[in-house]
Amino acid sequence: MSIHKNSLIQGRVLVTGGTGSWGHELCRQLLEMSEVKEIVVLSRNEHKQVEMEREFNSKRMRFVIGDVRDKESLRDTMTDIHVVFHLAALKHVPVCEKNSWQTVETNIIGTHNVVMCAMEAKVEVVVDVSTDKAVEPHNIYGITKACGEKLVTNAQHNYDTKTKFVCVRGGNVMGTNGSVLPLFKKQIQTLNCLTVTDPSMTRFLMSTREAIHLIFEAVSMAQGGETFVMRMPAIEVSRIAEAMIAKYGNADTRIEIIGARPGEKKHEVLISRSEIPHAYELSDRYFVIIPEIGQDRYAPLIKQGRLTDLTEFSSQNAPTLSNEAFLAQLGAEAWA
Repeated sequence: MSIHKNSLIQGRVLVTGGTGSWGHELCRQLLEMSEVKEIVVLSRNEHKQVEMEREFNSKRMRFVIGDVRDKESLRDTMTDIHVVFHLAALKHVPVCEKNSWQTVETNIIGTHNVVMCAMEAKVEVVVDVSTDKAVEPHNIYGITKACGEKLVTNAQHNYDTKTKFVCVRGGNVMGTNGSVLPLFKKQIQTLNCLTVTDPSMTRFLMSTREAIHLIFEAVSMAQGGETFVMRMPAIEVSRIAEAMIAKYGNADTRIEIIGARPGEKKHEVLISRSEIPHAYELSDRYFVIIPEIGQDRYAPLIKQGRLTDLTEFSSQNAPTLSNEAFLAQLGAEAWA
């Protein structure tokens, strides 16, 4: 893995919600950068922090019990931080549907606290890691993540700040909390059966390491206020199930169709039809959505890319992930 030489990731880095699967891989790759002097991991889960501290055993890491809802403690944690990666969120769709206000408090109010504290602390860069669920949201998780995106990108233009605010939007990442893949593996090993909501559903899918690498590349190009979108491949849920059975199951492994969960989409969208007029293709790895205000700021990105001719970017028109590529990515995951 190579990180751009003009990367802004250096000094002391704060990772909110850093004990999750994204946080593990993010911290692992941050430790590969000699420019990063300290990684502060902020989360509410004491047990996961103890486990992660033992796993990494690095003097360059510091663990802080805290919650992005608590603005005062977040302000203290943000002191002398150069870069913030904002991962903290309630994200399990059914859980969010049952706990709507808790989801608002974490995903919207918590994100607003991150924005305000970062400006007070004169943080150099804030990176909000977002999701396809924020596009044309169909559930409370997606709605709150869409609001979080707007709070982050609008901060670039609504405040007189030198902090650079960036959103990076991606789809499903293998093995992260909420991913169906570890569930499929466990179901096959314990029940010799896996449950599928709808075999014809399509999902974006990428390895954890590749997704974090793309976040770093996007940050190195960012001007501030834009949304970078990963050009992820997609795969049908039926083929995910078949490949998981081929790897972990046998001739007797069954598939049980259980129907879609509340708030679940059949196909995922990373760029909506309304966003397409402002979406530029930078390479075969990214799109960037340019804000409609402050266009001059984004001249370097506009010059580097070209307006996409897609009508939207969804898991229906994304490049298809082959079974072989899926199994290769799966084999590279630590949990697989």
